[in-house]
Order: sequence, then C-alpha cells, then structure tokens
Amino acid sequence: MKQFSFLVIITLLFASCNITPESINYGSDACHFCNMTIVDRQHASQLVTAKGKAYKYDAIECMVHSLQDEFKDTEMAHYLVADFLQPGELIDATKASYLVSEQVQSPMGANLSAFVNTIAGQKAQEKFTGDVFSWKEIQDHLKL
Repeated sequence: MKQFSFLVIITLLFASCNITPESINYGSDACHFCNMTIVDRQHASQLVTAKGKAYKYDAIECMVHSLQDEFKDTEMAHYLVADFLQPGELIDATKASYLVSEQVQSPMGANLSAFVNTIAGQKAQEKFTGDVFSWKEIQDHLKL
C-alpha cells in the first residue's frame, strides 16, 4: 500500500509540473492586454511562462505589446499564435511568418496575421498584398 501511495504522489507531482498551453474559450475568455473578449479564431494568441501560467490574447499585437512591457523580463515556455489558414490552431510564434495587410483586418487594427511558415506567408502576401515579417521583425515593427 505504501508503494501505491508513493506512486500516486509522484504521478501527481509530475502532472502538476506539465507546462502546456490552455484552451482558449472563444466568446468568454478576455484578452490579458486589452481586456476584449476573444472571439476571432484567426488572430488569437497565447503566452505560457516557464512557471506554467498562461496568458491569452485576442490579437497577436496584444501579445507582442505584452511581451515588450509587462513580460519583458519573464522567461516564456511557449509563444503561440493562431494560424490564419487553420483558425483556432495555435502554432509556434517563433517559427511563424507574419503578414501585415490592410486587406486582412485583425481585432486591434494592426492588420496582422500569422502563417505556419514563410511559404504560407508569401502565398498570403500574393493574395492580400502587404509586408511579410519574421518573429523578430514583427516585434521590431510593433515596438511601443
């Protein structure tokens, strides 16, 4: 019985240390940065700290501004953005490609959308026009 109790405790400890993103409850979760309700599955984003705390955003620009201000000295485990072509699917923001196009409106008006890779971003640029950015470049573009 002692061994079983020990195994249960160890399992619970490992499960509680799992640092993963949280599901976004569209229509009810609020953006951590601007407090708007998150409804747009094509532009949502999320940060997860190294300690496992998740912060949800209604737009990529809200997440980037949050990183530049409140979280500039915080270690992050995950940087996630919605893939414009797969609404609701969060992808690694550091590997994504970003399009700023007046033809694609985002919730906070930066006209910023994310794509799974450079090729997808360039194809979107051909369709919508605008400028394509990497993760580092979009952060510089949105500097506060």
